[in-house]
Parts: sequence; structure tokens; C-alpha cells
Amino acid sequence: MFKPALFALSLVCAHSALADTVPLSGTLKKIADSGSITLGYRDSSIPFSYIGDHSGKPMGYAVDLAGEIVKHLQNKLAIPALKVRYNLVTSQTRIPLVQNGTVDLECGTTGVTAERARQVDFSYGFIFVKGQLLTKKDSGIQGLDDLKGKNVVSTAGTTNEKYLKNYNLEHNLGAFVISAKDHGEAFMMLQSGRAAAFYMDDALLYGERAKARDPHDWVVVGEAQSKEIYSCMMRKGDEQLLVAVNEALADVYRSGKIEGIYQRWFEQPIPPKGLNLEFPMTSELKGLIARPSSEPVQ
Repeated sequence: MFKPALFALSLVCAHSALADTVPLSGTLKKIADSGSITLGYRDSSIPFSYIGDHSGKPMGYAVDLAGEIVKHLQNKLAIPALKVRYNLVTSQTRIPLVQNGTVDLECGTTGVTAERARQVDFSYGFIFVKGQLLTKKDSGIQGLDDLKGKNVVSTAGTTNEKYLKNYNLEHNLGAFVISAKDHGEAFMMLQSGRAAAFYMDDALLYGERAKARDPHDWVVVGEAQSKEIYSCMMRKGDEQLLVAVNEALADVYRSGKIEGIYQRWFEQPIPPKGLNLEFPMTSELKGLIARPSSEPVQ
């Protein structure tokens, strides 16, 4: 019987063997020559990538996975002291900064879409997310159709913002869509009453909810709308780096190490304030780990 996951992993192994016999090119050569790699990070995307303490260094689920990729590259390139540099990105700047070479690899909250895949390359996905609403428990809002005449916020430059605006027009919803600069600002608008709901990917909503004085005053509601996987992003056509990144992620998945990394950030108190997202691994993510993919969700 044909098994897609095993086939995909065998392709990675085959590519790896080939890569060891050919000269380095693209970003891998740049990394080997400079002895450093530049990782893009987000500063307020809890629990994927955020600044959590006075060190100013990013932490989170996606940051940990990027760290596993760096370890793999250290071994692959025989550079045990590979230097890691961090470069801040936003929803608006992440793709241009990867394309122009400022950032070598971005592992954060970038969803795989067909449009983006024409601009950059994506690794295997590391989470499956669904667009939903965060709102006050007693707001009476149960889904998008309850937003008529109400302010709803989303984060600028995201597929969620685009989806929400299109839904509002196509369904003649009559909602007022506000665009926030980042997820943290969006949740502040929600808490202050400037918006009645916050539309974003479920995992990010649980991250913002955990920041509230009483997280249980807030609920994630609504039938799942947009669906995506998040992946690491790199320059288009950079095959050697893509294969190496997928090798690293495949090793983390196959070994079961992914379970501990996930639990650390989604099911246990996280720094700096001991927030707990209370967001167990979904069946969709378990399927993605068993059958790694970088394809947009249909």
C-alpha cells in the first residue's frame, strides 16, 4: 500500500544524499561562508514567536522548531558554532524580507497559500489553524453572522483580515472591520471595547486569551472559516535549504520530539507570566505530523 508520509520522508533522504555530493548553493552556501543564519521572528505572536523577557530574544513554539533546524544545519554544514541572528518581521514585511535576502528563514505564523507559494517556498507545516472569533463570554456572539453593525478587529496583512473583509462584503454583513498592526494590539482593542470580536487563527486567539486578567471571561467561538497550515518560509527556488529544513522537521516529527515541544507551549504555563493556553493538539495537527505536507489546505 502506498504511504504518502513514508514516500515523502524517503524523498527527503534521497535529496539529502544527493546534496552531500554536490557543491553548496543559495542560502546554504551563504550560511556556510558567513558562519551565520538570520532568522525572522515575530515579537507578539504568542505562543509561536514573541519577546517574553528583558533579554530581548524571541521565544515560542516556532522559535523552538527553528532552533531544531539550526542544530540540523550545524551538523550538516559542520559548523558547530553557527551564529544565529534575529530580524524582526511583521505581517506586511515578512515576505519582502525573505525575498530580498535580509532573512534566511522565517518560522512564525505564516500560513501557506497558493498566492504566497508563488513568491516563496514553504517547509513542511508545523500546525493546522482555523479562523474563529475571540469575544467576551457574555457578548452573545456565536459566529460571523452575529457581527452585523458591530466592530470586529483582525490583524493587518493577514489572510484572516482579507477573508473577513471579503465575507463582510459578500454576505452583506454590515460589520465594521478594523485592522490592527499586530495581534497584541487587536486584543487590546477587544479588551477596551473598541471591537466586539477579534477574528484570527484559533491558536493565536488562545494565545491572546491567555494574556487576559481572567482568560475564562473570553471564549473562542464560531464555525471554522479559513483553514491553513503554518510553515517556515524561505526564498523561492532555494532547493538545498528547503530539503535541509524538511529533513530537520521530519526528524522532529518521526522521533516524537514534537509532542514535548507542543505541550511546552500550548498545554503548560509559559514565560514570562505563566500563561497557559489550554489548547491540546488537534486531530488535524496529528495528521500533519504523521503525513508531513507543505501544500495549502484545500
